[in-house]
Formats: sequence, structure tokens, C-alpha cells
Amino acid sequence: MGQFPLVSIIVVNWNGLDTIEKCIESLLAQSYPKCEIVVVDNHSEDGSREKINALYGKKAVIILNEQNEGFAGGNNQGIKASKGAYIALLNNDAWADQDWIFSLVKTALKDSRIGMCASKIYLAGGNNLIDNTGHLIYPDGLSWGRGRLEKDDGQFNKEEEVIFPSGCAALYKKEMLDEIGLFDQRFFAYCEDTDLGLRGRLFGWRAVYSPRAVVYHHFSGSTSRASKMKAFLVERNRGWVVVKNFPFIDLMKSPWFTLKRLSCQTCGAVTGQGLAGEYLRQNSFFSGLVILLKAWFYMVLGVPGMLKDRKDLFKKKKVSSKEIGVLLEKYRVSARVIAFGKTRD
Repeated sequence: MGQFPLVSIIVVNWNGLDTIEKCIESLLAQSYPKCEIVVVDNHSEDGSREKINALYGKKAVIILNEQNEGFAGGNNQGIKASKGAYIALLNNDAWADQDWIFSLVKTALKDSRIGMCASKIYLAGGNNLIDNTGHLIYPDGLSWGRGRLEKDDGQFNKEEEVIFPSGCAALYKKEMLDEIGLFDQRFFAYCEDTDLGLRGRLFGWRAVYSPRAVVYHHFSGSTSRASKMKAFLVERNRGWVVVKNFPFIDLMKSPWFTLKRLSCQTCGAVTGQGLAGEYLRQNSFFSGLVILLKAWFYMVLGVPGMLKDRKDLFKKKKVSSKEIGVLLEKYRVSARVIAFGKTRD
């Protein structure tokens, strides 16, 4: 690699006492020669805020918030405080291989229109299971990690195009972010990377998976996998993704796919499979119904703002709706995969 552009690595922390030190230490050990680390603490109350300040106050840019600004808001603060030509994001419940940044940048520099790079993310625990190698997307706006829960047998060792990366461990070109905007802070957390990735695609930027950029991730380390708050945010936000970014024909078909997904998830809940089954083991079926209705209510409240953004976005987009529709179909995940947690039908 002839040139080494500065990379700003952003970690947003919220109550990550058990994982934050390992996360930041893995960044300090990166082989890439030009990195800056920006840590944004979202008003943690578990001691991790004080730990970050004490251990890394002189090794990183530290931003201490007086309230929880969410994943979207926290990362936006970090991006605004950054100086890099590329922005890398890493979850506070993840840690990176020492060549993570080097591999991402090597991929990104192969084409000036590569605006996003995805990592090979393993589930933490040493079981060689994939968490994410770039996202897949369901026709109602939900995303799913490509290869999730598959054993890594080399099937994801090829550098290739993906629709967009997981914000858990991704690289974004600052030039792209300057053009399309940052994370939508109305999302707070979850699906904000889907929204950003689709906006990038609408503006003609590419997304490429870098197989040697390895990260290990505790899935939903900051929130329970089946928490009520996560269920609410995911259901609300995936609707906003559709209204804001989907071509009109796909927007119109989306409710049918939601009904199909919910029927599969109901089967999963009843049979104890997938995240719906996990939710039902921790909560009542009635509470799940209440969260669903609450999410739809707040989703509808946010639709006017999303439609306003959609109008502006579709005026400025650089690729046709047909091209975006092709991408949505190519990187589509099925309702069964989402409901039952299986990577293949």
C-alpha cells in the first residue's frame, strides 16, 4: 500500500464495563500506521465511563455525554470530532484482529467509488460461527447478517460486493458521508446502518466485503437479544427504512411481507425457536403484542418526516429505482431465516 490515509476509529460505549477495555486495546494494537481513536460514552452508569477516562484519556479522543444519545447520535458526535479520510466503527462489545483496519483500507482503495466496507464478524466464543459478513435485507426493511450462525468453512473468504455493511464493524469513506449525510438520529439505535447504507447506494456508492478484516462480537452485548426496547426500536425503525429509502413499488409491497414475517415469527415464538421464541421465554405474548402496536404507532408518527426526507433523497439520487430494486432482490433474506435463525431455508 503506497499511501496510508488517516482512519478515525469510533467506539460508542454504553454500560460496556465487561468489554470496553478489550475493545479499545485491540484498536491500540492495530498494525495500520495512521489511526486515531475516538470514544464516545453515552452516560454509562456501570463504571465504564470512569474506566475509559482513566485508562485512555491520553491515548484517544474522549467524549463524555450527559445523556444517552444512542448509537446513531453517539457515532455522529464521533464522526464530527474526527479528522480521518475514512471512518471506522466498532461496537463496544467487539474486538478486532490487529490487521482489521489495514485490510479494510486495502479493500477501500481499490476503487474511488467504494464508500463502505464490511468486515468478517465472528460471534465471540471461539466456536468459529459467523455473525455477519455484510447485511442481507428483508422486503419490509429488516436486515440480517449474511452467513449468520454458519460455521466458517471458507465460504466467505472472497472479497465481493455486498449491499451494505453492519455498523458493528464497518469502514465508511468520509467523502461519501459528506455527500449523503450522517446517521439519522431519529432512529436512536438499530437499523440506522441500514438507512445509511441504502442512502449510500442511492447515491451510487459501492459496498465491498473485506474477508481479512476480522472482528469478534458479543451479539447484543449492550442490550439483551430479546429486550423489549430492542424489539420496539427494530420494528419502528425498519418501517422508517422502507418509507425513506425503498423504491415506490417495493414500498407498496412491504406490508404483505411484514404479515408473512410476523406469521413466521409467531410460529417461532410458539415453538420456542429464533429470537421470537427467546423473547417469549423472557416475556409474555401479550407484552410482545403491545410492543408491536406501540412500535407501529410511533412508526406512523414519524412517517411525515421520513416522507419529507424521501422526497429530497429521491430528487438527488444518482441511480434508478430499478437498480435499487435489483439490489434489494439480490441481497434478500427470507422470512423463515429471520424467524427461525437459520442461515439457509
